[in-house]
Amino acid sequence: MSSSDVPVRPRAATPSGGGADPDAEFAAELAGHLAAYGERPCIEFERRWYSGAEVIGCVRAISAELDRLGVARTDRVGIVVRNRVPHAAAVFACIVDGRSVTMINSYQSVTGIARDVAELRPAVVIADAREWEEPLCAACAEAGSAGIAVSAADLGAEAVVPRGDRETAGAAAGSGLYILTSGTTGPPKRVRIPLSALRHTVATMTAGRDPAPEDPPELVYWPFGSVGICQLLAGPFLAKRMVLFERFTVDEWVRAIKTYRVRTAGVQPTILRMVLQANVPRADLASLEYLPGGSGPLEPGLRAEFEARYGIPLLWAYGATEFGGSVCAWTLDTHRRYGAAKPDSVGRPLPGVEVRVVDPETGAAVGAGERGVLTARVAALGPEFVRTTDLASVDADGFVTIHGRADGAINRGGFKILPERVRAVLLGHSAIRDACVVGVPDSRLGQVPFAVVELRHGHPAPSEAELQDLVREALPSHHVPVAVDVVDALPRNAAMKPKVPEVVALYGERGERSP
Repeated sequence: MSSSDVPVRPRAATPSGGGADPDAEFAAELAGHLAAYGERPCIEFERRWYSGAEVIGCVRAISAELDRLGVARTDRVGIVVRNRVPHAAAVFACIVDGRSVTMINSYQSVTGIARDVAELRPAVVIADAREWEEPLCAACAEAGSAGIAVSAADLGAEAVVPRGDRETAGAAAGSGLYILTSGTTGPPKRVRIPLSALRHTVATMTAGRDPAPEDPPELVYWPFGSVGICQLLAGPFLAKRMVLFERFTVDEWVRAIKTYRVRTAGVQPTILRMVLQANVPRADLASLEYLPGGSGPLEPGLRAEFEARYGIPLLWAYGATEFGGSVCAWTLDTHRRYGAAKPDSVGRPLPGVEVRVVDPETGAAVGAGERGVLTARVAALGPEFVRTTDLASVDADGFVTIHGRADGAINRGGFKILPERVRAVLLGHSAIRDACVVGVPDSRLGQVPFAVVELRHGHPAPSEAELQDLVREALPSHHVPVAVDVVDALPRNAAMKPKVPEVVALYGERGERSP
């Protein structure tokens, strides 16, 4: 019997406080939805369709390898996650088995990945076969972590590093996904999103939709390492085929829409700018009925330009990793009734969500229309209000408007960058006395980081490429400044703090440049 002939076996639901375990119920539902594909197409990747049986075969192969290595259900599983079929199968396998998944960012250097493994010490690391180079193998051996290589070539799973004798990290708090946040209020942290919260988010994404298997596929391109994993999970829960992108490109996105007559697909501001700049013909997007969006603020001008050119309503939403997805969103109905009057809003709170805007100093709730810090309570996550770093207001009709971030983070196409983290890396160079990192406007990404560094007296100036490589080695790639100016002295105010507007002006003097 081949692995694809073995049924997906979710862990048994166990009573908890008189009721079924919601995490186990979610796992069972996912297993059932995956099994229902059978020999039908399930995922298209790089223009090849993989059947449900092939995907389930990969799920079972990974699950069997985890069992063979002696990885307990309570052990932590680290996945160097990429938007590829075997990585999707790895996530499915862990959810169905009731395992705890810790996402490891693949958008960083091999050294950075190895550093994460050394810090996390998971019981096992799952990574693409091509990533098992010496730094990652050595980090696993040192941490006592086993290593499993997965490959899109044969959808196989093979142990490449045996489990060591060293004690790895303790038992996880429970099944679910530990997702890396953007690090806008300090060093990135991993937030546990329980399966019950994922279930809530998937339910909000699929509510009111009753597709048939032959309907157009879902387009999946948001990174799995973030709440983009919900885009992947929505496909099976809608019993729909999925077109998987490793990275978003306009050409492939438009091809999929035209080929399959796609009716809706999630977007972010950068995608809208890229489509407009590519001058995609209106006819190529004629099948789209609306586009839900998020991952960053939508400027009214960008909304107006896109909707005018393509006639497609943009239904914006607001959410965060800590909430497991969106907490506020527009619907087609509210867009028709209020869209023209409230173009800056991110919609109303979703079912099961309560929002409150509070005074940043006292924590007291503010009145309708007044600005403060947004807090939200998601029933699936617990009874507490979670405080964000976003400034917001709620009008008398219950619509939420975001007015910017309270922490000064740079939003690079939906990826958040805390300037102080980049500055700290630059200050690690022996020739750098001080540095200032700012966000500068970019027509495609919204904002990009630009750095100006001040030299220590008597030190030769490092090259721009050298400083960019320094950041690239230490942080995920979206933190790398698009340009670095070397100056004798930073422009400063009377308090000796850098004058941000004057630093931004230095970028303008270099002329327009792309990231």
